[in-house]
Amino acid sequence: MSRAAEAREESALDIRFGPLDLAQVRTRTVDPGAILDELTGRVATAPRFFERTAVGLDLSLLAKEPNAGEVRAVVDAVRRAGMLPVGLVSGPTFVDALARALDLPVIAQFRAPTKSPPVLHSVHTAAEQMATVAPAEPADSVGSADSTSFALVHHQPVRSGQRVYARHRDLIVTTVVGAGAEVMADGCVHIYGALRGRAMAGAHGETTARIFCQEFRAELVSVAGVFRVFETLPEELAGHAVQAWLDGDDLRLARIG
Repeated sequence: MSRAAEAREESALDIRFGPLDLAQVRTRTVDPGAILDELTGRVATAPRFFERTAVGLDLSLLAKEPNAGEVRAVVDAVRRAGMLPVGLVSGPTFVDALARALDLPVIAQFRAPTKSPPVLHSVHTAAEQMATVAPAEPADSVGSADSTSFALVHHQPVRSGQRVYARHRDLIVTTVVGAGAEVMADGCVHIYGALRGRAMAGAHGETTARIFCQEFRAELVSVAGVFRVFETLPEELAGHAVQAWLDGDDLRLARIG
């Protein structure tokens, strides 16, 4: 056996960088009671997506700098509501010191450099979808795109557990996106079949991006970080050709044609 093979065999772990879905809870208060009440209601509306989901805590909308005890109470309230806070979202200058005091990581936000960041409201925000380092694609990822053409065209069904990501361009899927599957693009997402999984357009903050699908049965749709889950999607749109876009800070959906 070669030394390289022996080293691989002896290795206890690997560290890899790759896509990570992480919702952000952007709070306007450090009142744990108010946070617990509102988050409990939000989680109850979509338990499939929010219960035990990892979230970053965004403190950028607070009127004044909180102390470590206040933020610890907020973290506890988020956890009691059913979510799992894993770190503080970078932004305000006081975040680093608070993260050290609470023994939490600081989670960097990745934005398109020429775009203003979208306004993210409470738990109605989507995960920042990709790190800027060149990741090793995980085994369950179908593929990612570079900027060598206008769109990534994917001709195979996207099955549960798979992800297709079009970096710096649009994504065109000519068949179905199954339940539990995920399609994502920095530009627009076009699905010429049934959308039963998740679709995310404008993954790096492009607020003019849109989602188009031939048969709408989505688990989740997101544009530039603002998302809606199936529990809040209009029933009258199910099975129809639908588009999704941002109107200010609101995610709109309507039939096509």
